[in-house]
Amino acid sequence: MNFLRLFLHQKMNIMKPLVSIIMGSTSDYPVMEKTAKFLDEMEIPFEINALSAHRTPEKVEAFAKSAADNGIKVIIAAAGMAAHLPGVISAMTPLPVIGVPIKASLDGLDALLAIVQMPPGIPVATVGINGSLNAGILAAQIISAGDEALFAKTIAYKENLKTKIVKANEELAQHEFKYRVV
Repeated sequence: MNFLRLFLHQKMNIMKPLVSIIMGSTSDYPVMEKTAKFLDEMEIPFEINALSAHRTPEKVEAFAKSAADNGIKVIIAAAGMAAHLPGVISAMTPLPVIGVPIKASLDGLDALLAIVQMPPGIPVATVGINGSLNAGILAAQIISAGDEALFAKTIAYKENLKTKIVKANEELAQHEFKYRVV
């Protein structure tokens, strides 16, 4: 094994996930991939798994109760329709849980309401329907409260969003129309 491969192998074995992405089923992956790509871009170690509050409740319980001991700092839980997964996880862990309602039926409103309407003492931060990128950004912001390097990365990411809009407007200005008022 060459030096680089050995280094990467050792790094992978040392790296522990800080964020856990949990989906009600793998059919949620196309939405949740945005979260994974963002966390990867920000160099935040994460894990991603499918667990169902209804089909595998014992595994959900085991995960939620051990997440903090396993080094997880934030849990992002996505579910559609009867979207109980984020709330069930929140009921069993002291960690922050971010719920992502998945558009599966009723345009995702059923999932949104199931996630956002939690009883007192069981908070779930909730992003918009299919808003997994925002869930990743929120997780990064939560973790960055105690990590100066990550805090700087989140600032840079948001500054880049401003730059994208400025550039988009410059590109729009190049389009000529007879009745466009400038």
